[in-house]
Amino acid sequence: MEEQAALKRIEELRDLINHHNRRYYQLDDPEISDSGYDGLMRELIELEAQFQPPIAQFQPPVDVNIYPIASDTASPTQTVGAAPLEKFNTLPHLSPMLSLANAFSEEEILAFDERIRRLLGTQGDVSYVVEPKLDGIGVNLVYEKGIFRSGSTRGDGAVGEDITQNLKTIRAIPLKMSSAGAPPIPDLIEIRGEVYIGTDAFRELNRQRVADGDNPFANPRNAAAGSLRQLDSRVTAKRPLAIFCYAMGFVDPDPSGFQTHWELLQALAGWGFPVNTHIRRAENIGECIAYYREMTDRREELPYEIDGTVIKVDSTNIRDRLGAVSRSPRWAIACKFAATQATTTIEDIIIQVGRTGVLTPVAQMKPVRVAGVMVSRATLHNQDEIDKKNIHIGDTVIVQRAGDVIPEIVKTVGPSAKSGERPFRIPDTCPVCGSRIVRLEGEAAHRCINLDCPAQIRENIKHFVSRGGMDIEGLGEKLIAQMLDSGIVRDPADLYGLPVETLAGLERMGTKSAGNILASLERTKTPPLDKFIFALGIRHTGEHVSKILARRFGTLDAIMNAGEEELLAVKEVGPEIAGSITTFFREPSNLRTIERLREAGVNPVEGSAVSGSLSGKSFVLTGTLEGFSRNSAKEIIESLGGMVSSSVTKKTDYVVAGVSPGSKLEKAGQLGIPVLDEEAFLEITGHSVEPEKGNQGRLL
Repeated sequence: MEEQAALKRIEELRDLINHHNRRYYQLDDPEISDSGYDGLMRELIELEAQFQPPIAQFQPPVDVNIYPIASDTASPTQTVGAAPLEKFNTLPHLSPMLSLANAFSEEEILAFDERIRRLLGTQGDVSYVVEPKLDGIGVNLVYEKGIFRSGSTRGDGAVGEDITQNLKTIRAIPLKMSSAGAPPIPDLIEIRGEVYIGTDAFRELNRQRVADGDNPFANPRNAAAGSLRQLDSRVTAKRPLAIFCYAMGFVDPDPSGFQTHWELLQALAGWGFPVNTHIRRAENIGECIAYYREMTDRREELPYEIDGTVIKVDSTNIRDRLGAVSRSPRWAIACKFAATQATTTIEDIIIQVGRTGVLTPVAQMKPVRVAGVMVSRATLHNQDEIDKKNIHIGDTVIVQRAGDVIPEIVKTVGPSAKSGERPFRIPDTCPVCGSRIVRLEGEAAHRCINLDCPAQIRENIKHFVSRGGMDIEGLGEKLIAQMLDSGIVRDPADLYGLPVETLAGLERMGTKSAGNILASLERTKTPPLDKFIFALGIRHTGEHVSKILARRFGTLDAIMNAGEEELLAVKEVGPEIAGSITTFFREPSNLRTIERLREAGVNPVEGSAVSGSLSGKSFVLTGTLEGFSRNSAKEIIESLGGMVSSSVTKKTDYVVAGVSPGSKLEKAGQLGIPVLDEEAFLEITGHSVEPEKGNQGRLL
C-alpha cells in the first residue's frame, strides 16, 4: 500500500476502532463480532508498524506483533501494553481526590441529610444522585485537548503513582474523547473513575491461573489492584479490567457550567466514558434509603462487586456552599453494607468425607456474627489452602461469607501463635474407615479410596434420596445413619428390598412410619430419567447436565453406552464431564447397583430424545414475564428441545427479558446475544397466551 493511502487507512481504522470501543464498552450495544474487531486491530497494528522503528516486540492479545507508536498515544493499538518500567513515578493530581465519609446504617444516612439541611438552613428536601459503590481502585485520568495524556492512582489524595501505560490497556478508557453530541471538550480535564474486574471475568481469570499453576487471587479488588500495579503493562493488558467514570476533577475551561451532577454524568457519557447505568436521581433522602435497600437486595445480581452505595448532592451550587471538611466533601457520603468479614479464633479443625471420598478440612471457630449471621464453621478447602494461609488450630483469623453465603477464612491475623509449628496436616488415613488416603496427580484433593467407606456410602445414599434425585420422603440423615449402623442397607439398591418388620424395628420408627417410607419408595420406582441420572451421583454431573443428557439420549441404556466423543458432541458437556460419565459406567460395582435397582422394579421413565424447533438452543430468562410465568416459559422451551440456563455465557443463544431485567440483560448486550421480549418469545415458540385469573396467563 502506498504511503499516503496507508496513512489515510490508519486514520480510518483508528476512528472505526474507537467507534466500536464506544459501542461495546460504553453503550453495551456492539455492532461487530469479536473476530471482526480483532481483524481491524490486526490491520491497524500492521500498518502502524510500517512507520515506526522497532522499539519492543512482544505478543499482544490479538496474536500479532506490534511496535508501540510513541508519536500517537491516542491510537487504539496502545491498549496492548508497552515495554516494562523499572518503577512507578509519582504524579500530582491537578485537584485533590477527596475520600468520602461513611455511613453504616439508615439512621446515619438520615443524620447526613439532617446535617446538610441544617448547614443550608432549610427544612425542605434536598435532591441527590445515588450510585452503586464499586469495590475497586480509584484512578485519575488527565486529558489535554481530548487526548489521554496521563493517569494515576488515588495515592494520598494529592499525589498518586503514574500508571499511565497500564491504564491505556483498559479498552473501556477512551484514548481520545468523543465530541459527538456532547459539550465542548475542555483544554485540560481530570476524569475520576473506579477500575474493577467483573465477577464472571474474575472467576475465569482465577480458573486460568490455577490451570497455569499460579495461585488464584483472593477477590476481584485484589486482582484489579495487582493488575494496575504491574511494571510490565503487557501483563495488565491480559487482565479483564473495566472502569466506570463518575466525576470530574480539575477542568479548564469549564465547558458548560454544569448546574447539577446529573448533567455532568451525561457529559461524561457523551464524551465516551463508561458511566454506571444503575446511577439515579433521588428527590429526597427517603428515595436514597429505598435505593440503598434495593442495592442491598440486588448486589448478588450485579456483574461486579459493590460494598455499598454513594449519595451525592445533585446541585453544584449547593456543593460549593457546603464545601469540604478535612479530606472529605460535606455533600457526599458512602453508605456501606453490613460487614461481610469478622475476626475470630480457630478452635479445632475436623475432616469431612464426601460421597466421592474427598476429605475436606473444616475449621470450627468461636462463633462470630458476619453480615448479620452467626458463623462457627468455615471450609478450608484442601491442604494447599491450609499451607498457603499457614493455618494452625488456635490462630486468630479473618472470616468472610463468600458471596455473603459460604463462610471461608481469608487469612490469619498477624504472626501465628504457633508459627514455629507445622500447619494442620490432613491425615494419611481416613478418619471414618481407617483406609489409606491418596492424592492423585494434578488434583488438590485428598481422597479415601475405600469404596466401602461408611462415610461415602452415607453421603451417596443421602444424595440418591435427595429432592433433586429420587425425592424419597421420610428418609432423613438420622434414619439413613441408623440403616447403615444396623447393616440393613449398604447401597441405594438395598432400600427397595427392605421388609416392613426390619424397618419398623429401628429406633423411633414403628409399623406405620415404616409403611409410609416403603410407600414413598414404591412411588419413586418410575422416576424421570434426568432425576435418576442425577441420583446416581456421577462426578461433575449435576441436575442441569442430567437433564441435558436425558433429553439428548432419551434412554438410560443410550447414556450408559455413549462414548466420550458422542458425549462431547452434546452442548454444555466438556471433557471433564464426558470422562466422568464414561468412567462411572465402566465401573463394575456401579453397573451391579443399577442392575439391582432394575431388578427391584426401578425403571426410569424413558422416551425418544427430545427434538423440536429449538433443539440445541440455549435460553436465559430474566425479569418478570407479565403474560405468563417463568416456569411456563421454561416448559415450552424444553418441550421444543431447547435448554434453560441460569447464567449468560458466549454459548447462550437467546435471552428472554421481561419487566425489570437484572444484570443478565447487561451481559447479553456485552456479548452481543439476541434479546427477546415476550412478544418475540411467543413468536419464536409458536405459542400464544390465554388469559387467566390473577396476574399471569397460561401459555398455549
